[in-house]
Amino acid sequence: VYNFDRAHSFIGFKVKHMGLIEVPGYFRDFTGAVTYDAKDPAKSTVQFTAKATSVDTGVGGRDTHLRSADFFEVEKFPELSFKSTKVEKKGSGWMVTGDFTLKGVTKTISFPFNISGFLPADQRSGGKMGITAETSINRRDYGVNYGTNMPNGTAVLSDDVKVVLQIEANRARPAAAPPASE
Repeated sequence: VYNFDRAHSFIGFKVKHMGLIEVPGYFRDFTGAVTYDAKDPAKSTVQFTAKATSVDTGVGGRDTHLRSADFFEVEKFPELSFKSTKVEKKGSGWMVTGDFTLKGVTKTISFPFNISGFLPADQRSGGKMGITAETSINRRDYGVNYGTNMPNGTAVLSDDVKVVLQIEANRARPAAAPPASE
């Protein structure tokens, strides 16, 4: 089991604003774990939960708006989550399928990911792994409908939202064996 290291990980998103640029954001408060089976990677799993109240785009007013009913509606839906149902090898990378829940709506999504490496156990950790992933979801599928079209027909916000994961995870150290009784 590898637990997400929040100090060295990123769960974020990018959404196109007025058809011009992608505006990034991330969640400061999250937990997650990867259960990795090296002998049979298809038995591996991944899950994570992010606190919607921790959304951060670097702009206080926008963050407050994102917490409102127009977007995450954090009072009613305090978390978003993902729990895998399938992991499979795809070419040189991997594909994970699972249930993603946002604003009380759960949909099955699949997205590619790469294992960027492993580090062995040392004095500070039981070992580490790195994972990168990116996919797109349609925000309207989850009841996030804010962002009307401008008079020229351009959407204030794109429907497609890129979800970006950069995860460094620490392997749990095995529990020490209890002392032998005499």
